[in-house]
Amino acid sequence: MNDKVHVVNHPLLSHKLTILRDKETSTKDFREIVSEIGMLLTYEATRDLPLTTKEIETPICKMEALKGKKFAVVPILRAGLGLVDGVLRMVPSARVGHLGMYRNEETMEPVQYFCKMPRDVAERDVLIVDPMLATGGSADAAIQ
Repeated sequence: MNDKVHVVNHPLLSHKLTILRDKETSTKDFREIVSEIGMLLTYEATRDLPLTTKEIETPICKMEALKGKKFAVVPILRAGLGLVDGVLRMVPSARVGHLGMYRNEETMEPVQYFCKMPRDVAERDVLIVDPMLATGGSADAAIQ
């Protein structure tokens, strides 16, 4: 497996996916669970963000803070929108971009139809979210 791919194997995530897949799950519960999954995935995806020592006034010690680039979340429309709220609950200062893609039925290649990014996206760490992973073609095209 690619060293840039991290498979999240966590019992809470597995449990929430089971609830999502249950045909008896209400629309309201589905939306809430998707947001919770967004939070769990953000927690895992940001695990290796660099920290730096930051001088703050505390009676005990210096504190660790996130270092470096700002953060952005980019959902692949429309399925990725459900994960954005959970990401923003974990990183409320993140900017949001939007990327619209669909699969060409003849070539099976992803086609971009919309792209609106924060103006400073090149200066940010970007989390692309899309729960619809099949071949990975859209994810690869989104990264490009």
